[in-house]
Amino acid sequence: MGTKTTTKRRSQDSQGPSKRRKLAPGKHKKSSEPAAKGKDHAYDRGTIPIPQQDSEEEFGLNEEDVDLVDEYGGAAAFLKALDEKGISRSKREQDRLHRLAKPARKASVEDDLPSIASHSDDDEVWSSGVEDNASELDSVSDGNEPSDLGEPNPDSDAEMSYEVVPRKRRPSWSDDEQRNEVDRLPIKLGDGRIQKSGTKVALRPDVVEAESPDEESDVEEPAPAPRRDDVSTGARFGRPAIVDVLETKSRKLRLQAAKEQIAGICQEIVAEPENSLGLLRRLHTFSLAEISTPSHPEPVTNDPSIRKLALLSQLAVFKDIIPGYRIRSLTEKEKAEKVSQMVARSREYEQGLVGVYQNFLKVLDSELKAKAGLEEIALRCMCTLLTTVTHFNFRVNILGAVVARLSKKSWDTASDLCLNTIITLLRADETGEPSLEAVRLLNRMVKERRFNIHPEVLTCLLHLRLKTELGVRASEAKIEREEVRPTKKGGKKGKAQSGEPVHLSKKAKKALKEKKEIQKEMKEAEAEVDKEQRAANQTETLKLLFVLYFRILKNPTPTPLLPAALLGISKFAHLVSVDFFKDLMKVLKGLVSRDSPGDEDVDDATPSHAPGGYDDIRHRLSCIVTAFELLSGQGEALNIDLGDFINQLYSIILSLSLMPDIDAPPTVTFKSNIRGPKPQSTSDLLFRALHLAFSPRSSAGAAPPWRSAAFAKRLLSASLHWPSGAALRALEFVAELMGKDPKLEALLSTEDRTVDGVYRPDVEDPQLCNPFATSAYELRLLETSHLDVKVRRAALSLSSLSRP
Repeated sequence: MGTKTTTKRRSQDSQGPSKRRKLAPGKHKKSSEPAAKGKDHAYDRGTIPIPQQDSEEEFGLNEEDVDLVDEYGGAAAFLKALDEKGISRSKREQDRLHRLAKPARKASVEDDLPSIASHSDDDEVWSSGVEDNASELDSVSDGNEPSDLGEPNPDSDAEMSYEVVPRKRRPSWSDDEQRNEVDRLPIKLGDGRIQKSGTKVALRPDVVEAESPDEESDVEEPAPAPRRDDVSTGARFGRPAIVDVLETKSRKLRLQAAKEQIAGICQEIVAEPENSLGLLRRLHTFSLAEISTPSHPEPVTNDPSIRKLALLSQLAVFKDIIPGYRIRSLTEKEKAEKVSQMVARSREYEQGLVGVYQNFLKVLDSELKAKAGLEEIALRCMCTLLTTVTHFNFRVNILGAVVARLSKKSWDTASDLCLNTIITLLRADETGEPSLEAVRLLNRMVKERRFNIHPEVLTCLLHLRLKTELGVRASEAKIEREEVRPTKKGGKKGKAQSGEPVHLSKKAKKALKEKKEIQKEMKEAEAEVDKEQRAANQTETLKLLFVLYFRILKNPTPTPLLPAALLGISKFAHLVSVDFFKDLMKVLKGLVSRDSPGDEDVDDATPSHAPGGYDDIRHRLSCIVTAFELLSGQGEALNIDLGDFINQLYSIILSLSLMPDIDAPPTVTFKSNIRGPKPQSTSDLLFRALHLAFSPRSSAGAAPPWRSAAFAKRLLSASLHWPSGAALRALEFVAELMGKDPKLEALLSTEDRTVDGVYRPDVEDPQLCNPFATSAYELRLLETSHLDVKVRRAALSLSSLSRP
């Protein structure tokens, strides 16, 4: 093998860049080649000469350009006055000349600080932080700075007006309060040094004027900031201030301006309630009796028409913007915790809304008490809020104001409004809380007024939702207890024995507690009515209701509230506890046997609607009906003798025979907006009591024949004096008695028969009157002589039962 040469081929000379080749032909030196020594650069020169042109042809001017220059060349004559020397000066030369011409700022007063070159140990002296090398600092100044710092500099600028005014001294700057000197601001020199500018005398506020040295002058107080009205009273959003509107001389223009502003405010509030707290306060300001602002401290009396419009407008706005939940006040822990911006804004709006709503209710309550002409509007607003936003805050306060309005003895349209409001509230109640609050307030009012209220007030309690909804048997607590089964020894799970406590471990108790909390939060989120809580509320309501009724019944003297109490007990008799039956029957028996008060017993303190005469008979009938109602439900299992009530009912029939308006309903002053049962007349109460007395409570409780015959004979005797309606009902009831007991047909027989004794119509005991010793001759009179055809037909039909 031949030897291989290791020498490399020589590379060709690389050419310069293409751009540089185009600009300058031929070879160029490498960029790394150092510049020639002593080469003169343009930026190092003092001046750069302006290039001159030898002829006009190099500019490329034609004849037209020359003519144009000749014609308008005068406008460019200023170019000839330019400083050619200044234009040709280089940047480095310009900077050098600028440094030479720069003046050095001198202090106008003598500096009390030591020089920078001195060696001072004082730590409080201002220091620039520069080394003490005067030669280096002075090398730039070109020898033009003065040697003495205290010498005034004639080239320094004059001080401006704001520089002459001394600064206000704070008490903390110096312990010497008697010192009146104020230091000027320090000045930083061009060489970096900082020098003190001196001091100036500051005048104290308590300096005595030179013109009157003997007189004491008051201390000059700083001028107070101008008072400005806020959004609730001042001119905002293109609207004039409220005071300006109220001070309009023309009443027509004043009302028109107030109407326009109130309408615009309401529209903006409803459009965006979350950002309208200021507008809500402004709308509330229109409803105030007197308005004063920071800029106008003297109160301005408001127009009643404007106040009425503002109250009604606030009512409409609150009905629209009040949320569907109750807003509670924040706790201290909730206020301290950090929340997001959205939550903070929501909390601010809710708390502000409650505050404005509270102020609105305070104005309504003050108008109700003042009775200055707007009490009707205020009462209507409260009643509307109570029925439309029952769930919201201050429900108890509104309800208390409405109930207090019903405490008067007289009755008017406002009383109708209040009672209709309470009835609507009770009928729409789903949770039981509003009903409980209403019954509690009514109970307190009756007790404080000592029963001297109108009897129509208690009729609202008949609309309580207790009759069908109180029988809630399901218990969630019981279900939860049954879900937890104790573990037997064998390891199997089974039900706990009744009465035995359920043993739970700590882990199971903790899990059960967490489960209850989660279920509670889920129920609150779903907004469902808790059946247990509702049952508890209704139980408490029923307890207070019967306490009120029993207090009225046990009052020593009859009260005008007795019929309403008896009607309420008869309606809710199925809910009365069996433990109270004996005491209640004893009280009712005492009321029935009580004699009606005579004229000598009535004094001036007795109310005009106190029981007496026919009213006393109605009260006795109501007591009898209540007693039978009590024993017709869960009282059937009790063995209570009702003979006294039956004897009283038998004695009442003869007294009612002389009552011409027995079919007329009682006079009712209350005009209800809810269609309900008509008030019962005296005949309705009588025949209701008769049907309850002769309807057997058990299969073996049929009435004896002598009792049925005695009542039939007395009813036929009373029907001769009664109007057609009551007489017809009496004949129908006698026909029912004869259909139940065939032995009563002996009263229809006219044949001679042997009987023991004679008939005693004056005896008040049906067992001793001997009814089978007489006959029902009243049927013949009714059949032939009564004016009403229906009564004649009914009498004929009843008398034909004994005919073959």
